[in-house]
Amino acid sequence: MSAIPTEPSLKRVPLHGLHAELGAKFVPFAGYEMPVQYKLGVLGEHLHTRTKAGLFDVSHMGQLRLRGANPAASLETLVPGDIQALKPWRTRYTLLTNDQGGVLDDLMVTNLEDHLFLIVNAATKDADIAHLTARLAGEAAVEPLPDRALLALQGPAAASVLSRFAPSIGGMAFMTAANISFDGIPCFVTRSGYTGEDGYEISVPGAEAERFARLLLAHEEVAAIGLGARDSLRLEAGLCLYGHDIDETTTVIEADLAWAVGKRRRADGGFPGAAIIQRQLAEGAPRRRVGILPEGKAPAREHTEITDGTTRIGEITSGGFGPSQGGPVAMGYVDAKHAAIGTAITLVVRGVARPAQVVALPFVPHRYFRG
Repeated sequence: MSAIPTEPSLKRVPLHGLHAELGAKFVPFAGYEMPVQYKLGVLGEHLHTRTKAGLFDVSHMGQLRLRGANPAASLETLVPGDIQALKPWRTRYTLLTNDQGGVLDDLMVTNLEDHLFLIVNAATKDADIAHLTARLAGEAAVEPLPDRALLALQGPAAASVLSRFAPSIGGMAFMTAANISFDGIPCFVTRSGYTGEDGYEISVPGAEAERFARLLLAHEEVAAIGLGARDSLRLEAGLCLYGHDIDETTTVIEADLAWAVGKRRRADGGFPGAAIIQRQLAEGAPRRRVGILPEGKAPAREHTEITDGTTRIGEITSGGFGPSQGGPVAMGYVDAKHAAIGTAITLVVRGVARPAQVVALPFVPHRYFRG
């Protein structure tokens, strides 16, 4: 095992021992000691997920239940998504917004009939729980689920592998949910993910997580995948990473996430920052998140300055090598007048000007979750 020293205060996920056994290299991430890569390396893990099936441990993320007389209506006071229109056992992507239309977090919400099931980001889960608890007091109860692990099986072979344990899982539609037993292990499953591939996110009792992971890893199509490849996969898919591509200072419209604002919510508002988001929907935002294709082979990383050749017009928020793309890819924010696809821009990389172009997201085709 190759590992880096980590702080004693870092938390560990239930599968920590298995990650060490598999030769993981660990890094601190969102307060946890997490595997960044295994023996395949980031490039190998990325391509394995694109061609077969990658198993990701995302147990550091927050899993919550929201209960109340009408939890969907309650949650709508904090998000721009049309949660009341979400059918039972369907999942939807949405965002917690602030009074400036900025993003406090992005999250997945599933309607489980008598309550909502939420998955929130690891770095913000404590703040999210406090925010939901305070803002929904007297209307809905927030129930964290710290004793559950969360695994994601992603890639074209994911359905085939899981169908060997539960044949019905292959018939699940994208962005739907089900309670399914795998070899006697009760799991809550959504057909979703954050890699651009077909796949599933599986909530499993923490005490059963290792047995379940070993069941999947026993199949030759499945390999353990770390945070490094998870990042390159989501970047190629044009998906935002909270704290990088979206945060409290980026509005939903600037982030090119207008599709996550429900049609009814666009008209009625009723969520934090609604007036600003409505105005930007009508008039346009001053800057936009765009795809960026640098020329050459060297990646352009986060915080790289973007210019029009002379004047600063923005900054890269995520960038690196795209293994499936076969070259560097990036995304970031540019002034609106420079956001059109095909616009020539300049990246200042270590003091050297490099040509690049604004391109459409995503870089690779995928099943974008506009549910």
